[in-house]
Amino acid sequence: MAYDFKIRSAVTSTGKTAYYAKVTGLTDPEFFVAYKTKYEQRFGLYNVSVSNNLVYNAADYVNEFGFWAYFIEATAKVESQGSFLCLNTYDRAYFTFGFMQFAAHVPNGDFVRFFRKLLTLPNALEYFPRLRLINDRIFYKNDAGATSQLENDSSSQKLMEYLNPTTNEVEQQELICSARFIHWATNDPNHRRVQVEQSISLYKENMKKYSKRLNLNGYPAKVCFMICDILHQGRGTYDRISYALDTDSHEKAFQNLCTIGNTHYPTRINGLKAHLKKLEQAGLFNKKYKADTNEFV
Repeated sequence: MAYDFKIRSAVTSTGKTAYYAKVTGLTDPEFFVAYKTKYEQRFGLYNVSVSNNLVYNAADYVNEFGFWAYFIEATAKVESQGSFLCLNTYDRAYFTFGFMQFAAHVPNGDFVRFFRKLLTLPNALEYFPRLRLINDRIFYKNDAGATSQLENDSSSQKLMEYLNPTTNEVEQQELICSARFIHWATNDPNHRRVQVEQSISLYKENMKKYSKRLNLNGYPAKVCFMICDILHQGRGTYDRISYALDTDSHEKAFQNLCTIGNTHYPTRINGLKAHLKKLEQAGLFNKKYKADTNEFV
């Protein structure tokens, strides 16, 4: 049976509009969904909540995923403080969710693949009763039983608009879909595990691709990580990274990489460096990349 969410809004003491949701028919308490915000000419929602300990910690997943659990952790911390509930609906992606901020606007991108995986979970129809996964594509099913495809190799626009019809205003559909994601991630460890699995899969796939282009065999984990984070955020190009690596010292290469984007993103870069240092001091990040196995040893 599908959950039915009732939404209410309230103005906080600081003047923000906050939205809350409750599942009708259940005794579960009301929960916070998001705040309303404006970005440029767009309106949307954001939630960076780190309450209830719903925060990514590599140690919770290292038994299953090994070193890769630590490899993604610094990005998770600077992207969202590691919040499994991180949400925004106010930029060109229309809908972004999770501690790695998976964004819905990229066809076959991280969010689309993440959502496909969610729709394979046993309770998916409780949250998204209109959606179906058919031949690994997301479809909408109407009252008559007819289905229409929401994403393909060239576009995810229909999926974006299903989750968030426009960025002109905060709409009921946007609120309901946001409440579904927040409630699901809060109450189902399998949802959170999918976030982790997809985040690690993303960086593993990227490392294989980046290594082929930049010849990263034998490089320390912190150098490889910084390359992944630069390209994940988009603050540097392959050419700029290649120039940074053009030195006979791995430590110098790392320091060079840390200068990429430091004019506009010093807080992020300093946060990454601090977290990597903590992992290194704990003996958890002192590995090198082995290209033929796509692993760190």
